[in-house]
Amino acid sequence: MQKYLILVCVFTSLINYGQELIDLDEVLVTSASREIQKRSEVPGSIATLTARTINETKAFGIDQLVNQVPGVFMSTSRAASNEQHFMAVRSPISTKALFLYLEDGLQIRPTSVFNHNALLEMNDISFGRVEVLKGPASSIYGSEAIGGSFNFITKKPTKDLSTSAGFQANDLGLTRYQFEVSDQVGEKLGFYLGGQFAERMDGPIEHSDYEKTAITFKTVYDINDTTQWTNVFDLVDYQSDMSGSLSEADYIAGNYESDQTFTEREAISFRVRSTIDKRWNDQNKTSFNIIARDNRMDQNPSYRVRQFRNQGQLTGFGSGEINSNQFKSFVGLIQHKTDFEFANSSLILGTTADYSPQKYVAETINVSVDPETGRNLDFSINTGDFILNYEANIFNYAGFFQYEVSPIDALKVTAALRYDAFEYDYDNLADGIVGIDDSVDNFNNLTPKLGINYNVNSKAGFYTNYSQGFTPPQVSTLYRNRNELRGIKPSRYNNYEVGGYFTVPSKLKLDAAVYVLDGNNTLITLRDENDQFFNTNAGKTRSYGIEYGITWFPIKELSLTHNGSYAQHRYIEFFDRGVDYSETDRETAPHLLGTSLITYRKNLNAHFGFSITAEHELVGAYNTSFEGQIESEDGTLGTATYDGHNVFNLRAGIRYKGFEIWGHALNVFDELYAARVSYNQFRDENSYTIGNPRAFHLGVKYTL
Repeated sequence: MQKYLILVCVFTSLINYGQELIDLDEVLVTSASREIQKRSEVPGSIATLTARTINETKAFGIDQLVNQVPGVFMSTSRAASNEQHFMAVRSPISTKALFLYLEDGLQIRPTSVFNHNALLEMNDISFGRVEVLKGPASSIYGSEAIGGSFNFITKKPTKDLSTSAGFQANDLGLTRYQFEVSDQVGEKLGFYLGGQFAERMDGPIEHSDYEKTAITFKTVYDINDTTQWTNVFDLVDYQSDMSGSLSEADYIAGNYESDQTFTEREAISFRVRSTIDKRWNDQNKTSFNIIARDNRMDQNPSYRVRQFRNQGQLTGFGSGEINSNQFKSFVGLIQHKTDFEFANSSLILGTTADYSPQKYVAETINVSVDPETGRNLDFSINTGDFILNYEANIFNYAGFFQYEVSPIDALKVTAALRYDAFEYDYDNLADGIVGIDDSVDNFNNLTPKLGINYNVNSKAGFYTNYSQGFTPPQVSTLYRNRNELRGIKPSRYNNYEVGGYFTVPSKLKLDAAVYVLDGNNTLITLRDENDQFFNTNAGKTRSYGIEYGITWFPIKELSLTHNGSYAQHRYIEFFDRGVDYSETDRETAPHLLGTSLITYRKNLNAHFGFSITAEHELVGAYNTSFEGQIESEDGTLGTATYDGHNVFNLRAGIRYKGFEIWGHALNVFDELYAARVSYNQFRDENSYTIGNPRAFHLGVKYTL
């Protein structure tokens, strides 16, 4: 489900909450530099979801958190997608490698092994804060931060013993159990343990069951007054049916029977990070990081299943594929910061190396189809009939610096530069059967950033920045598509941005940004003559728009919030099969996104409080295919579009001492809408990923 801003259950005084929300001096972030900074010192469009906001939101999906940020749209459906998702930030709704997903400032996956479903490998119970930096201004982190970076910061251990247990359920078939334990052992060691088990059975859409187990364990050990050792362990075990999209006729008729009966996705992800932070003196500190990852994702994907037809009639046969993508990672990162007395300046220097051996195998399958109903009934693997079968040793090494200087108190200038080098050592394990010859491919790039902050006072300021982004080809994409016609090139982007922020303490907060994002060799997905997806580069693209957020407290118990964005996403130079699609709108790219909230909070005393929220979510109309924009002989335009949707939600929560009870009424008017719509040129109709029908979600939690 999309864009749910659930503000429930008041746990602290409203006045304190309001001050945290709208006082720039109180908002500390790390997304721009891995260092704590005030919001007013970051020359970019950044939003922080604090621990208090996360606690009040009671989200049962990451989308319900990040979609609180203007211009961010994580498109998923609790009715069918089961945490499998698309993302749109300064870009169309897509599966492309345009985002960095970070935990405590470190990538959860290696660059070049991006997966658009990577956030299902996270444990949202463990989040203490979430930071979203839009645009490629986070170049200090590395490549793929084109639309933005999402930094999920794990909770710190508590000083005293704290335990909690919770349960959630809804009539979409979802149940979730969760627990947390945190304490300090002695004077130096603190720990945090948080876990969840989520399961969905017999939802409104057929073949959409899933289950997930996620555990996070964190320790913080104060070796001495100047040295701290932190370790974080994450384990996620995930399995989900893949119901696939609906045809236009089934979507309109409300027929949620799935054509799929066997497609699925399984993922197991293990990450461990060990960090030593050393402060040498008042001016110098260093962070030493070691990360290891072990990840496997197996799929029998619904989007690869094709049904064979003869003169438009189903033959009873079809095809598909089964694949497995595995990687291990060994990562080292060192970052040093020096503060200077001159003009309140500082210098960050760093280097990183990531060695990630990957193994990928994909084989074809035969599919049995019921010619009467169109259901895919069963499959058999064509063992040895490889689509791909390779091992690739991926090595990424980089160096970076960031310098900040304040020639006057109101002005801060930030300059950064990062150099990345990538080496893919590709070994084809199916020589003579499929794929290209063994090869070694190298890519490298220099990524600059320049930003300026000017703060009129502590409550108002402006910023501007220029930044570049770089995305090397994904390994599986490069070798699946590599031939003379479809060789994949790296994508490069230039971002230009101006923004500002203004506050009236305890009354008003306003943020706004205007941006232009120019892309070269932007990676896009098309269908070939056999109705198979493939990736290629579009020559040039441009995205530009405005993002804004406003929160107003007319009285201390009542808040009104509106977050929105208006954007255009265009092909500037793009040819496909001899047809010029330049100067046309890109597909699955809504111009309008918006969320409006009215929330009433009340604390009757120190032990009892409640809140009620009404929300309106807007997703504007968009084209579902660039082909649908071509003018026909009679002068009319194609109709491959989605009209967008308006969804209304209600939330309510109550707290009494250690007990919390909350409820969500989602899509209260039972509007028919889609999480994403794409065009199938071979069926000449749209395919729909269904949004949630009206649903009721209940939760309870006890904290000791």
